[in-house]
Amino acid sequence: MTVAPASGPSRPRRSRARFAARLLVAQALVLVAGALTTWLVASLVGPTIFANHLEQAGDDHTVEETGHLEEAFAAALVVSIGLALVASVLAALAVSWYFSRRVQRSIDAVAAAASQIATGTYGARVADPGLGEEFTTLALSYNRLAERLAATEQTRRRMLADLAHEMRTPLATIDAHLEAVEDGIRPLDENTLAVVRGSTGRLGRLAEDMTALSRAEEATHVSPAPVDAAALARTAAEAARDRFTAKGVRLVADLDEAGQVSVDADRLGQVLGNLLDNALRHTPASGTVTLTCRRVEEWVEYRIADTGEGVETEHLAHLFDRFYRADTGRDRRQGGSGIGLAIAKALVEAHGGGISATSAGKGQGATFTVRLPAGV
Repeated sequence: MTVAPASGPSRPRRSRARFAARLLVAQALVLVAGALTTWLVASLVGPTIFANHLEQAGDDHTVEETGHLEEAFAAALVVSIGLALVASVLAALAVSWYFSRRVQRSIDAVAAAASQIATGTYGARVADPGLGEEFTTLALSYNRLAERLAATEQTRRRMLADLAHEMRTPLATIDAHLEAVEDGIRPLDENTLAVVRGSTGRLGRLAEDMTALSRAEEATHVSPAPVDAAALARTAAEAARDRFTAKGVRLVADLDEAGQVSVDADRLGQVLGNLLDNALRHTPASGTVTLTCRRVEEWVEYRIADTGEGVETEHLAHLFDRFYRADTGRDRRQGGSGIGLAIAKALVEAHGGGISATSAGKGQGATFTVRLPAGV
Protein backbone atom coordinates (compact mmCIF):
# COMPACT_ATOMS: atom_id res chain seq x y z
CA MET A 1 0.00 0.00 0.00
CA THR A 2 1.21 3.55 -0.74
CA VAL A 3 -0.03 6.81 0.69
CA ALA A 4 1.33 10.28 1.27
CA PRO A 5 3.18 10.51 4.61
CA ALA A 6 1.28 12.12 7.42
CA SER A 7 2.83 14.72 9.67
CA GLY A 8 2.63 14.30 13.41
CA PRO A 9 4.31 12.59 16.34
CA SER A 10 6.54 9.54 15.96
CA ARG A 11 4.19 7.15 17.72
CA PRO A 12 3.37 5.16 14.52
CA ARG A 13 7.15 4.63 14.01
CA ARG A 14 7.57 3.13 17.50
CA SER A 15 4.53 0.95 16.92
CA ARG A 16 6.01 -0.21 13.61
CA ALA A 17 9.30 -1.22 15.27
CA ARG A 18 7.54 -3.17 17.99
CA PHE A 19 5.21 -4.94 15.58
CA ALA A 20 7.94 -5.86 13.07
CA ALA A 21 10.30 -7.10 15.78
CA ARG A 22 7.68 -9.14 17.55
CA LEU A 23 6.43 -10.70 14.34
CA LEU A 24 9.96 -11.58 13.23
CA VAL A 25 10.90 -13.00 16.66
CA ALA A 26 7.76 -15.13 16.70
CA GLN A 27 8.56 -16.55 13.28
CA ALA A 28 12.21 -17.08 14.27
CA LEU A 29 11.20 -19.03 17.39
CA VAL A 30 9.05 -21.33 15.29
CA LEU A 31 11.90 -21.95 12.86
CA VAL A 32 14.51 -22.53 15.59
CA ALA A 33 12.18 -24.91 17.43
CA GLY A 34 11.67 -26.86 14.24
CA ALA A 35 15.41 -26.96 13.55
CA LEU A 36 16.31 -28.16 17.08
CA THR A 37 13.62 -30.83 16.94
CA THR A 38 14.94 -32.07 13.59
CA TRP A 39 18.53 -32.12 14.86
CA LEU A 40 17.64 -33.94 18.08
CA VAL A 41 15.57 -36.59 16.36
CA ALA A 42 18.24 -37.16 13.70
CA SER A 43 20.97 -37.43 16.36
CA LEU A 44 19.07 -40.00 18.39
CA VAL A 45 17.57 -42.12 15.66
CA GLY A 46 20.16 -41.92 12.86
CA PRO A 47 23.07 -43.83 14.51
CA THR A 48 20.80 -46.62 15.72
CA ILE A 49 19.38 -47.16 12.25
CA PHE A 50 22.93 -47.13 10.81
CA ALA A 51 24.08 -49.78 13.29
CA ASN A 52 21.15 -52.02 12.41
CA HIS A 53 22.03 -51.76 8.72
CA LEU A 54 25.65 -52.69 9.44
CA GLU A 55 24.51 -55.76 11.35
CA GLN A 56 22.16 -56.79 8.55
CA ALA A 57 24.93 -56.33 5.97
CA GLY A 58 26.81 -59.17 7.65
CA ASP A 59 30.28 -57.66 7.28
CA ASP A 60 32.67 -58.73 10.01
CA HIS A 61 33.99 -55.76 11.90
CA THR A 62 35.64 -55.51 15.21
CA VAL A 63 33.95 -53.65 17.97
CA GLU A 64 36.41 -50.79 17.55
CA GLU A 65 35.74 -50.62 13.79
CA THR A 66 31.99 -50.66 14.30
CA GLY A 67 32.22 -47.93 16.92
CA HIS A 68 34.41 -45.83 14.64
CA LEU A 69 31.96 -46.20 11.76
CA GLU A 70 29.02 -45.22 13.98
CA GLU A 71 30.91 -42.18 15.27
CA ALA A 72 31.82 -41.15 11.71
CA PHE A 73 28.22 -41.51 10.59
CA ALA A 74 26.90 -39.54 13.58
CA ALA A 75 29.39 -36.75 13.02
CA ALA A 76 28.62 -36.55 9.31
CA LEU A 77 24.90 -36.62 10.07
CA VAL A 78 25.12 -33.88 12.68
CA VAL A 79 27.32 -31.65 10.52
CA SER A 80 25.28 -32.07 7.34
CA ILE A 81 21.93 -31.68 9.07
CA GLY A 82 23.24 -28.78 11.13
CA LEU A 83 24.50 -26.92 8.05
CA ALA A 84 21.26 -27.65 6.19
CA LEU A 85 19.17 -26.44 9.13
CA VAL A 86 21.21 -23.25 9.52
CA ALA A 87 20.89 -22.50 5.82
CA SER A 88 17.15 -23.23 5.79
CA VAL A 89 16.55 -21.15 8.95
CA LEU A 90 18.46 -18.20 7.50
CA ALA A 91 16.55 -18.45 4.23
CA ALA A 92 13.24 -18.75 6.08
CA LEU A 93 14.12 -15.77 8.27
CA ALA A 94 14.96 -13.71 5.19
CA VAL A 95 11.62 -14.58 3.61
CA SER A 96 9.85 -13.90 6.91
CA TRP A 97 11.61 -10.55 7.25
CA TYR A 98 10.57 -9.56 3.72
CA PHE A 99 6.97 -10.63 4.29
CA SER A 100 6.85 -8.89 7.66
CA ARG A 101 8.09 -5.67 6.11
CA ARG A 102 5.39 -5.83 3.42
CA VAL A 103 2.68 -6.46 5.99
CA GLN A 104 4.06 -3.66 8.15
CA ARG A 105 4.15 -1.22 5.25
CA SER A 106 0.49 -2.03 4.53
CA ILE A 107 -0.46 -1.41 8.15
CA ASP A 108 1.58 1.80 8.19
CA ALA A 109 -0.21 3.02 5.08
CA VAL A 110 -3.63 2.49 6.68
CA ALA A 111 -2.45 4.15 9.91
CA ALA A 112 -1.01 7.12 8.02
CA ALA A 113 -4.16 7.56 5.94
CA ALA A 114 -6.33 7.29 9.05
CA SER A 115 -4.20 9.96 10.71
CA GLN A 116 -4.76 12.25 7.74
CA ILE A 117 -8.51 11.70 7.87
CA ALA A 118 -8.45 12.41 11.62
CA THR A 119 -6.97 15.82 10.83
CA GLY A 120 -9.62 16.55 8.19
CA THR A 121 -7.72 15.49 5.06
CA TYR A 122 -10.15 13.16 3.29
CA GLY A 123 -8.21 12.62 0.06
CA ALA A 124 -5.92 9.91 1.48
CA ARG A 125 -6.36 6.55 -0.23
CA VAL A 126 -4.78 3.13 0.30
CA ALA A 127 -3.54 1.01 -2.60
CA ASP A 128 -4.01 -2.75 -2.87
CA PRO A 129 -0.83 -4.30 -1.36
CA GLY A 130 -1.22 -7.56 -3.26
CA LEU A 131 -1.00 -9.67 -0.10
CA GLY A 132 -4.21 -11.58 -0.53
CA GLU A 133 -7.96 -11.16 -0.55
CA GLU A 134 -8.17 -10.03 3.07
CA PHE A 135 -5.78 -7.09 2.55
CA THR A 136 -7.50 -6.19 -0.72
CA THR A 137 -10.85 -6.10 1.07
CA LEU A 138 -9.33 -3.96 3.82
CA ALA A 139 -7.98 -1.45 1.29
CA LEU A 140 -11.26 -1.27 -0.64
CA SER A 141 -13.32 -0.90 2.54
CA TYR A 142 -11.05 1.83 3.82
CA ASN A 143 -11.22 3.74 0.53
CA ARG A 144 -15.01 3.50 0.47
CA LEU A 145 -15.11 4.81 4.03
CA ALA A 146 -12.84 7.71 3.09
CA GLU A 147 -15.04 8.56 0.08
CA ARG A 148 -18.17 8.53 2.24
CA LEU A 149 -16.52 10.75 4.84
CA ALA A 150 -15.36 13.15 2.12
CA ALA A 151 -18.85 13.30 0.63
CA THR A 152 -20.38 13.85 4.07
CA GLU A 153 -17.94 16.65 4.84
CA GLN A 154 -18.61 18.28 1.48
CA THR A 155 -22.35 18.07 2.11
CA ARG A 156 -21.92 19.54 5.58
CA ARG A 157 -19.89 22.48 4.29
CA ARG A 158 -22.30 23.11 1.44
CA MET A 159 -25.26 22.97 3.79
CA LEU A 160 -23.64 25.42 6.21
CA ALA A 161 -22.84 27.77 3.34
CA ASP A 162 -26.39 27.46 2.01
CA LEU A 163 -27.86 28.06 5.44
CA ALA A 164 -25.73 31.15 5.93
CA HIS A 165 -26.82 32.42 2.52
CA GLU A 166 -30.50 31.73 3.17
CA MET A 167 -30.44 33.34 6.61
CA ARG A 168 -28.61 36.46 5.48
CA THR A 169 -31.53 38.10 3.64
CA PRO A 170 -34.25 37.81 6.34
CA LEU A 171 -31.78 38.75 9.08
CA ALA A 172 -30.64 41.77 7.10
CA THR A 173 -34.27 42.77 6.54
CA ILE A 174 -35.07 42.51 10.24
CA ASP A 175 -31.95 44.41 11.21
CA ALA A 176 -32.57 47.19 8.69
CA HIS A 177 -36.18 47.73 9.81
CA LEU A 178 -35.30 47.67 13.50
CA GLU A 179 -32.50 50.17 12.89
CA ALA A 180 -34.89 52.39 10.93
CA VAL A 181 -37.36 52.27 13.81
CA GLU A 182 -34.62 53.13 16.32
CA ASP A 183 -33.47 56.09 14.18
CA GLY A 184 -37.02 57.31 13.76
CA ILE A 185 -36.96 56.83 9.99
CA ARG A 186 -39.81 54.30 10.07
CA PRO A 187 -42.70 54.14 12.51
CA LEU A 188 -43.36 50.91 14.38
CA ASP A 189 -46.64 50.44 12.54
CA GLU A 190 -48.43 47.42 11.14
CA ASN A 191 -46.48 47.53 7.85
CA THR A 192 -43.13 47.42 9.64
CA LEU A 193 -44.29 44.61 11.91
CA ALA A 194 -45.60 42.70 8.88
CA VAL A 195 -42.17 42.88 7.23
CA VAL A 196 -40.44 41.70 10.41
CA ARG A 197 -42.98 38.90 10.90
CA GLY A 198 -42.51 37.81 7.30
CA SER A 199 -38.74 37.58 7.74
CA THR A 200 -38.99 35.69 11.05
CA GLY A 201 -41.57 33.41 9.45
CA ARG A 202 -39.14 32.66 6.65
CA LEU A 203 -36.43 31.78 9.18
CA GLY A 204 -38.91 29.51 10.95
CA ARG A 205 -39.84 27.74 7.71
CA LEU A 206 -36.16 27.30 6.91
CA ALA A 207 -35.55 25.61 10.29
CA GLU A 208 -38.56 23.34 9.79
CA ASP A 209 -37.44 22.42 6.28
CA MET A 210 -33.94 21.57 7.47
CA THR A 211 -35.37 19.34 10.20
CA ALA A 212 -37.67 17.63 7.70
CA LEU A 213 -34.82 17.08 5.25
CA SER A 214 -32.56 15.63 7.94
CA ARG A 215 -35.24 13.20 9.04
CA ALA A 216 -36.09 12.27 5.47
CA GLU A 217 -32.47 11.48 4.61
CA GLU A 218 -32.01 9.42 7.76
CA ALA A 219 -35.28 7.61 6.94
CA THR A 220 -35.68 6.77 10.63
CA HIS A 221 -39.34 7.76 10.71
CA VAL A 222 -40.56 5.90 7.61
CA SER A 223 -43.05 3.15 8.51
CA PRO A 224 -44.16 1.38 5.31
CA ALA A 225 -47.53 -0.37 5.11
CA PRO A 226 -49.70 -1.53 2.16
CA VAL A 227 -51.73 1.41 0.83
CA ASP A 228 -54.02 1.78 -2.19
CA ALA A 229 -51.92 3.76 -4.67
CA ALA A 230 -54.77 5.65 -6.34
CA ALA A 231 -56.45 6.50 -3.02
CA LEU A 232 -53.22 8.00 -1.78
CA ALA A 233 -53.03 10.30 -4.81
CA ARG A 234 -56.71 11.19 -4.50
CA THR A 235 -56.21 12.24 -0.87
CA ALA A 236 -53.23 14.44 -1.80
CA ALA A 237 -55.24 16.10 -4.58
CA GLU A 238 -58.20 16.83 -2.32
CA ALA A 239 -55.91 18.29 0.35
CA ALA A 240 -54.45 20.72 -2.18
CA ARG A 241 -57.62 21.58 -4.11
CA ASP A 242 -58.56 24.67 -2.08
CA ARG A 243 -55.15 26.23 -2.69
CA PHE A 244 -55.52 25.65 -6.42
CA THR A 245 -59.02 27.13 -6.43
CA ALA A 246 -57.82 30.21 -4.56
CA LYS A 247 -55.18 30.89 -7.23
CA GLY A 248 -57.42 30.02 -10.17
CA VAL A 249 -55.38 27.02 -11.31
CA ARG A 250 -57.24 23.90 -12.47
CA LEU A 251 -56.25 20.65 -10.73
CA VAL A 252 -57.03 17.42 -12.61
CA ALA A 253 -56.71 14.02 -10.93
CA ASP A 254 -56.49 11.28 -13.59
CA LEU A 255 -56.10 8.14 -11.48
CA ASP A 256 -56.10 4.52 -12.61
CA GLU A 257 -56.45 1.54 -10.30
CA ALA A 258 -52.78 0.73 -9.78
CA GLY A 259 -52.97 -1.73 -6.91
CA GLN A 260 -51.07 -1.19 -3.70
CA VAL A 261 -47.74 0.29 -2.69
CA SER A 262 -45.88 -0.38 0.55
CA VAL A 263 -45.20 3.13 1.81
CA ASP A 264 -45.53 5.42 4.78
CA ALA A 265 -48.78 7.09 3.78
CA ASP A 266 -48.04 10.32 5.65
CA ARG A 267 -44.57 10.69 4.13
CA LEU A 268 -45.61 9.86 0.59
CA GLY A 269 -48.55 12.23 1.01
CA GLN A 270 -45.96 14.84 1.98
CA VAL A 271 -44.05 14.09 -1.24
CA LEU A 272 -47.12 14.48 -3.44
CA GLY A 273 -48.14 17.58 -1.52
CA ASN A 274 -44.71 19.15 -2.05
CA LEU A 275 -44.83 18.38 -5.76
CA LEU A 276 -48.35 19.77 -6.12
CA ASP A 277 -47.37 22.94 -4.23
CA ASN A 278 -44.30 23.29 -6.42
CA ALA A 279 -46.45 22.97 -9.56
CA LEU A 280 -48.97 25.49 -8.19
CA ARG A 281 -46.21 27.95 -7.35
CA HIS A 282 -44.93 27.94 -10.93
CA THR A 283 -48.25 27.77 -12.78
CA PRO A 284 -50.09 31.05 -13.48
CA ALA A 285 -53.82 31.56 -13.02
CA SER A 286 -55.97 29.76 -15.62
CA GLY A 287 -53.23 27.12 -15.97
CA THR A 288 -53.65 23.39 -15.33
CA VAL A 289 -51.88 20.86 -13.14
CA THR A 290 -52.56 17.17 -13.77
CA LEU A 291 -51.90 14.42 -11.23
CA THR A 292 -51.88 10.89 -12.67
CA CYS A 293 -51.40 7.46 -11.14
CA ARG A 294 -50.51 4.45 -13.32
CA ARG A 295 -49.22 0.89 -12.95
CA VAL A 296 -46.11 0.47 -15.15
CA GLU A 297 -44.90 -3.16 -15.00
CA GLU A 298 -43.48 -3.63 -11.48
CA TRP A 299 -43.79 0.03 -10.57
CA VAL A 300 -46.47 2.47 -9.52
CA GLU A 301 -45.90 5.78 -11.25
CA TYR A 302 -47.19 9.18 -10.09
CA ARG A 303 -46.89 12.15 -12.42
CA ILE A 304 -47.50 15.82 -11.67
CA ALA A 305 -47.55 17.78 -14.95
CA ASP A 306 -48.18 21.53 -15.14
CA THR A 307 -48.63 24.11 -17.89
CA GLY A 308 -46.52 26.67 -16.07
CA GLU A 309 -43.17 28.36 -16.45
CA GLY A 310 -41.17 25.28 -17.32
CA VAL A 311 -37.49 24.63 -16.59
CA GLU A 312 -34.50 25.22 -18.82
CA THR A 313 -32.43 22.14 -19.63
CA GLU A 314 -29.34 23.19 -17.68
CA HIS A 315 -31.38 23.43 -14.47
CA LEU A 316 -33.08 20.02 -14.61
CA ALA A 317 -30.16 18.07 -13.16
CA HIS A 318 -30.02 20.36 -10.09
CA LEU A 319 -33.69 20.72 -9.18
CA PHE A 320 -33.42 18.21 -6.32
CA ASP A 321 -30.30 19.77 -4.80
CA ARG A 322 -30.67 21.56 -1.47
CA PHE A 323 -31.55 25.24 -1.78
CA TYR A 324 -31.27 25.15 -5.57
CA ARG A 325 -33.48 27.57 -7.45
CA ALA A 326 -33.75 27.93 -11.19
CA ASP A 327 -34.97 31.49 -10.56
CA THR A 328 -33.81 32.71 -7.14
CA GLY A 329 -35.55 36.06 -7.28
CA ARG A 330 -38.93 34.51 -8.14
CA ASP A 331 -38.73 31.88 -5.41
CA ARG A 332 -37.70 34.35 -2.73
CA ARG A 333 -40.69 36.52 -3.49
CA GLN A 334 -42.93 33.47 -3.25
CA GLY A 335 -41.36 32.33 0.01
CA GLY A 336 -39.83 29.03 -1.12
CA SER A 337 -36.72 27.83 0.67
CA GLY A 338 -35.45 25.76 -2.26
CA ILE A 339 -35.55 22.59 -0.19
CA GLY A 340 -38.99 21.05 -0.85
CA LEU A 341 -37.80 19.00 -3.82
CA ALA A 342 -34.77 17.78 -1.86
CA ILE A 343 -37.12 16.55 0.86
CA ALA A 344 -39.29 14.81 -1.75
CA LYS A 345 -36.25 13.08 -3.25
CA ALA A 346 -35.00 11.88 0.13
CA LEU A 347 -38.41 10.47 1.09
CA VAL A 348 -38.94 8.72 -2.24
CA GLU A 349 -35.49 7.10 -2.10
CA ALA A 350 -36.16 6.03 1.50
CA HIS A 351 -39.06 3.98 0.06
CA GLY A 352 -36.83 2.36 -2.57
CA GLY A 353 -38.14 4.50 -5.43
CA GLY A 354 -36.91 7.28 -7.66
CA ILE A 355 -37.95 10.76 -8.72
CA SER A 356 -37.17 12.73 -11.88
CA ALA A 357 -38.14 15.93 -13.68
CA THR A 358 -38.57 16.77 -17.36
CA SER A 359 -39.43 19.95 -19.23
CA ALA A 360 -39.46 21.05 -22.84
CA GLY A 361 -38.02 24.40 -21.80
CA LYS A 362 -39.00 27.83 -20.57
CA GLY A 363 -42.74 28.40 -20.79
CA GLN A 364 -43.43 24.76 -21.72
CA GLY A 365 -44.43 23.44 -18.32
CA ALA A 366 -42.75 20.69 -16.31
CA THR A 367 -43.46 17.09 -15.33
CA PHE A 368 -42.29 15.42 -12.13
CA THR A 369 -42.40 11.62 -11.99
CA VAL A 370 -42.30 9.46 -8.85
CA ARG A 371 -41.80 5.71 -9.27
CA LEU A 372 -42.29 3.27 -6.39
CA PRO A 373 -42.11 -0.54 -6.26
CA ALA A 374 -45.60 -1.92 -6.76
CA GLY A 375 -47.21 -4.15 -4.14
CA VAL A 376 -50.01 -6.66 -4.72
